[in-house]
Amino acid sequence: MVTRLTYKGIIDTIGNTPLVELQRMSPKEGVRIFAKLEAQNPTGSVKDRIALKMIEQAERDGEISANRTILEPTSGNTGISLAMIGRMKGYKVAVVMPENVSVERVQLLEAYGAEIIPSDGSRGTNGSIEVAQELMNKKGSDYFMLYQYGNNGNRMRTMTPLAQR
Repeated sequence: MVTRLTYKGIIDTIGNTPLVELQRMSPKEGVRIFAKLEAQNPTGSVKDRIALKMIEQAERDGEISANRTILEPTSGNTGISLAMIGRMKGYKVAVVMPENVSVERVQLLEAYGAEIIPSDGSRGTNGSIEVAQELMNKKGSDYFMLYQYGNNGNRMRTMTPLAQR
């Protein structure tokens, strides 16, 4: 098997994670089981795949530009992935997340340069969605919301490429 050792940039590594056969794990002889090691994506999450897909789709559709901030309600991993990819592509990213998320999530988002907009922690992700929608209603021309919870790119990214392997 040939493994690619160098990439032009961190974004090129997304999804190029090892596929490992789990020998002796099959409950039945003749059945082969494989695991895709998605934790080896740049941010350590499969969410890198969906974040990249959503951003690339928005680019193709002409919906995203350097003068509009990507806005996303999130509880963590998708926001972290969007912040990392946004930084690499030159986009500003703002995430709306419950105020009670872990310090580590906030630190990662800050390291990637994301603006963090807190929402009521007792409302969970629903509260984050409401705050993001309010921002879109008030300042929609300043933002573009990818909206992972209803974005077709989200579902397509998690199903299609993995099934091809």
